[in-house]
Amino acid sequence: MEHGFGHYAGIVRIGGGGARIATHTDGVGTKVMVANALKRYDTVGIDCVAMNVNDVICTGATPISFVNYIAANRNDESKFAEIARGLAKGARRGAVPIVGGETAVMPGLFGGGGSGSSRKFEFDLAGMVVGLLPPSKRDTTRVLGGRITRGDVIIGAHSTGLHSNGYTLARKALDGTSLRSKLYRGGPTVGDALLEPTEIYVKPVLDMVRDAKVEIHGLAHITGGSFTKLTRLKRIGFEIDDLPPTPRVMQLVMERGRIPVSEMYRTFNMGVGFCVVAPEDSAPAITKAFSRYRIRSRRIGRVTANAGVTVGSSRIA
Repeated sequence: MEHGFGHYAGIVRIGGGGARIATHTDGVGTKVMVANALKRYDTVGIDCVAMNVNDVICTGATPISFVNYIAANRNDESKFAEIARGLAKGARRGAVPIVGGETAVMPGLFGGGGSGSSRKFEFDLAGMVVGLLPPSKRDTTRVLGGRITRGDVIIGAHSTGLHSNGYTLARKALDGTSLRSKLYRGGPTVGDALLEPTEIYVKPVLDMVRDAKVEIHGLAHITGGSFTKLTRLKRIGFEIDDLPPTPRVMQLVMERGRIPVSEMYRTFNMGVGFCVVAPEDSAPAITKAFSRYRIRSRRIGRVTANAGVTVGSSRIA
């Protein structure tokens, strides 16, 4: 292994020509339980692809292949087909081919009650991605975090919602709230907001990584652990002081669950799904790259000399 332990993907050298690959595996988590509750399975495949490709690009790697694994308590071809449609849509958005997959029916592993076709459908979904890195080591090390320094800015790309993290806490907070109730007047239902697919950041991030005129010091996919994930890049200070407005679904989770603001910052992305750490003069090119793909972004903070992560007045790491 060449690099990546503790980062977003493991990097290994293959052959004698300097080629390297980055690999990562991830799943959708308990978001699948929301899909089950609403009997809607066409979006979780997008999440599965997103959770993998968004992580592997944090090394500067280009995703080149993806495989998935579906485990379920019974065979239900129509539901498997819905999940597959989401996987295909996510693969198109992430510009990565799906080269294989596996489906396992394991009635003894899941609950669901009943027997045969009357058994309540239960499933889990995971995937694995392989990314290709350029032969030059310099092209990769420049984005892995080692060059992050005091004065760098943090550019945050907006999320589409909860993405695929924090659903155990969110479901607990919303216990007793109908998934079919409106999030707000004229808006989506709570269930639709919870199932909103994870944004895929592959195309804009790879554009900026490949642009020799743009200097990037670190890339962070904001998932489980939220902004504490920034410490994966480097043990230095990250001060976040200008987040976008908190998405309504996260406001609802916080209010209904009476969750402290500091815990929200440790668990949910709070409207920012991906961060780019870079010198201040690279910030305009970075926001422009996101804008080309209709993803909003903004400067949300800066790097300081003091170790740890602070969001507003809350120290979270």
